[in-house]
Amino acid sequence: MGEADGGAAAAPDGAAGPTFVCDAMLGGLSRWLRGAGYDATFEHGIDDGELVRLAQRTGRVLLSSDAGVFERRPLRTAAVRGLYVPRGLRPMEQAGFVLRELGLPVRDPRCMACGGALAAAPKDAVRGAVPAVVVDRYDAFWRCERCGKVLWKGSHWEGIVAGVATAAAGAAAPTPPAAAVRAEAPPPPRRGRKPSP
Repeated sequence: MGEADGGAAAAPDGAAGPTFVCDAMLGGLSRWLRGAGYDATFEHGIDDGELVRLAQRTGRVLLSSDAGVFERRPLRTAAVRGLYVPRGLRPMEQAGFVLRELGLPVRDPRCMACGGALAAAPKDAVRGAVPAVVVDRYDAFWRCERCGKVLWKGSHWEGIVAGVATAAAGAAAPTPPAAAVRAEAPPPPRRGRKPSP
């Protein structure tokens, strides 16, 4: 995928699908989820309380590798939906884990920079926004509806699509120990002990 300031079109069926908010450890995961066609946000340095409030306010699914986050009341009571992402996986493998655990298909990519939907842009409309050599070489372009970045199907695009498909199929992801995989919030700690990640 190439970019000028910052994809592909929105899902062909028009379904929005779930949206995600990733904790401070999962910035790479947010980009791969965008590559898989899902709106995923990430804010460097966000504290756990604000992360949970953001998920509750926006209705996004909270993704975290911190078991302590799942001890918070909104997650324990299912006011906020969340998924524990095992540690030790590369970002592409984390994305595959999330897609498999939630039964989500790989869709057309979203903007890798911000997660916005991509709309087809006429070639004439992107002149000046991309290098002239790119306009000469490619015929199809997309513009992010959120941040305005222009993208095209360069070699990077094929790599992202192939990587996401491989991860979603499970071929690239090692099988984590059973105790490390929690598709839902981990059980509350007993007698003040924190659950192991």
